[in-house]
Amino acid sequence: MKILKAVAVAVALFLAPVDAFSRELGLMHISLLEGDVQIKMAETDDWGAAALNGPVREGDQLWIPQSSMVELLLNSGSYIRLDADSALQILSLDKDSSQFHLSQGHIYIYNNPPPGGVLQVDTPDASTRVFHKAVFRIDMSDHFTDVAVYEGFVETENLEGRTRVNTGQMVSLAQDTDGEVAPMGSPDAWERWNKERNDRVFAREYESSRYLPPELRPYAHDFDTGGRWVQVPDYGYAWTPTVTIGASWAPYRRGRWSWIGGDYVWISADPWGWAPYHYGRWVFIARTGWCWVPPMAGDVYWGPGFVGWVGTDDYVAWVPLAPGEIYYGRGFYGRHSVNITTINVTQVRVTNVYRNVQVNNAVVVVNRRTFATGSPRIVRLNREVIRQKVFVRDHISIGSPAIKPSRSGHFMSTRRIPTVKRPPAPVREVQVTRLREARPLVREPDRSVLNRGAIPRALPMNTVTTPGTPGKGKPSLRSLRPEGRERPRLPEAVPQPGERPRVAPPERRSGAPEGGPGPSRERPQVQPPERKSDRPEVSRPKGPRPQVEQEGRRPVEPEGPPQKGVKPQVQPPERERRTVVPETPAPGRERPATQPPERKPVVPEASSPGRERPQVSPRQGVIPVPQLPAPGVERPLVKPPERKPAVPEVPSGREERPQVAPREREGKPLVPAVPQPGVSRPRVAPQEQSPAASEGRSPRGERERGGDDDDSPRRGKSPREEQQRR
Repeated sequence: MKILKAVAVAVALFLAPVDAFSRELGLMHISLLEGDVQIKMAETDDWGAAALNGPVREGDQLWIPQSSMVELLLNSGSYIRLDADSALQILSLDKDSSQFHLSQGHIYIYNNPPPGGVLQVDTPDASTRVFHKAVFRIDMSDHFTDVAVYEGFVETENLEGRTRVNTGQMVSLAQDTDGEVAPMGSPDAWERWNKERNDRVFAREYESSRYLPPELRPYAHDFDTGGRWVQVPDYGYAWTPTVTIGASWAPYRRGRWSWIGGDYVWISADPWGWAPYHYGRWVFIARTGWCWVPPMAGDVYWGPGFVGWVGTDDYVAWVPLAPGEIYYGRGFYGRHSVNITTINVTQVRVTNVYRNVQVNNAVVVVNRRTFATGSPRIVRLNREVIRQKVFVRDHISIGSPAIKPSRSGHFMSTRRIPTVKRPPAPVREVQVTRLREARPLVREPDRSVLNRGAIPRALPMNTVTTPGTPGKGKPSLRSLRPEGRERPRLPEAVPQPGERPRVAPPERRSGAPEGGPGPSRERPQVQPPERKSDRPEVSRPKGPRPQVEQEGRRPVEPEGPPQKGVKPQVQPPERERRTVVPETPAPGRERPATQPPERKPVVPEASSPGRERPQVSPRQGVIPVPQLPAPGVERPLVKPPERKPAVPEVPSGREERPQVAPREREGKPLVPAVPQPGVSRPRVAPQEQSPAASEGRSPRGERERGGDDDDSPRRGKSPREEQQRR
């Protein structure tokens, strides 16, 4: 009783225009899909991923991004195909007529309308209608519309008039220009693909046409490619699938329920899953398996999904209906169906349980909390539990579950679309209601679409003998606009006759034709390397810091002296001091200069980092001598005593070795061993070194030699080695 009351409340919430929506949902669906095709349904404000076998109805919009394609099939047997970078709005759908708006891109149409029907395709520039069987395409390029006909004929018009396009012709026209007719050129890739698709769909007479009612014969291709026909007792010929099924397969298992048009609609994942899931009933036959029984001629009604529903506090379940079983839905769906929007559901009594419940894997049970999320979670239950506790008479639901769908439950698919494939701003801003007001569907052949109620006049045409290719645009149309009339839409996109020379300057720059601005004028302007080579010479002397950096680079000076009038003229005195100091060392200071290694880091600190390389290797004893500063520069360069502790860290023997070679070669007495007064004292730290160290000897060597005047560079020797040496 509680379930019946809940169903009554749900019916009151979803009553309104459901019947009208249900009739529209069966008029057109997606029969082929490649890539990231997206759809914006009339009842949602966002774009979502489209899905195979998804219904498309009035008010929906389609966007086909790069590397994508979609095919739509009307219940009349007409095919509409859209190539990449195309946007289509469905303005009107009826049992015999349809209207579409191509805001951009390419559309290919195989039209097979019922008697008295019309198919109308509008673009921002023109409106094209066809009342008979025909095959044609419409392409938009540079705000021009190209209409090409492969079979039959169509009628197209703009604000200037209407013209007829016959087989093998292509007409190009803008909003307010005369038309241009040309013969068809060689086919492009889009045309070749469509012809191959037509050969597969219409190549032969399908066997399924013998067993299907006339209303379902447009779907004969799906039945022939997806299964076979068998004779079933009590039902005659039935169709059984042979593609994409397995041992555990059952109808209404591979797919999902989406909230579309005020009801839950089944979106099948099977490639043939449109007609078998929205028409007829299913029965299980031993030795054959599941079989689909088609409806009788004259009793063909589309349905969201002919299943029996069951609802509990924890589960939602459904099972395929067998022939003759009652379907409870929000609308009229032929015989053996009840429209719950016109009756009191609290008074409905189900007297029997559905027959297919007894078949293995026929019942699908999902968690109630996940049913409307777009990704329901299937619950595995024992068959006996399903029969005794789930699919019982008290749990049978009259109609689909009274569960409010989530946001993802409104879309055909939960697949995520990359951001780069989303519709551009011009496509997102299109409003279908405004398009309907501006371009109504006109069923009368003798009435104009753009000039409402008027009889269209003949459109002036310009004949071109050169074959044309649809979608490439016609530059000659720019000169056909009547004088005194400006284009009301996007005037900047269509250049006027006087604007053509504006395109020439880029060609003169690249080609440099004679008589124009020759290359002699342009080449000096295009060569930036010469400018860049001059800039560093001007920017180097700026500021005091660049001067210090140039000092370190002085050993490599390919530029020569600085320029006149530039601040770096102050540097020559500094260069002279650095250059003269190594060449003229002060007399008597040669030995003390090499003694303390701390002088090596002191001199480079006043110069650029380029002078620091001799400090890395303390073994180069002869090289530090030329780095001795001049007498006038010595004392300002002396660093505080805190940096002198670095001397003991280096072995003393290494400091005295560089002094041996020059003294032995020169043959001088050992006079340099005695430091001059006033010279060695400021260079020796009393706290760190002993008097022996100030004279170039280590304390240990002094004790071993006993005060000998020998100035041997060897330090740290044992007494026995010193005796042998003597």
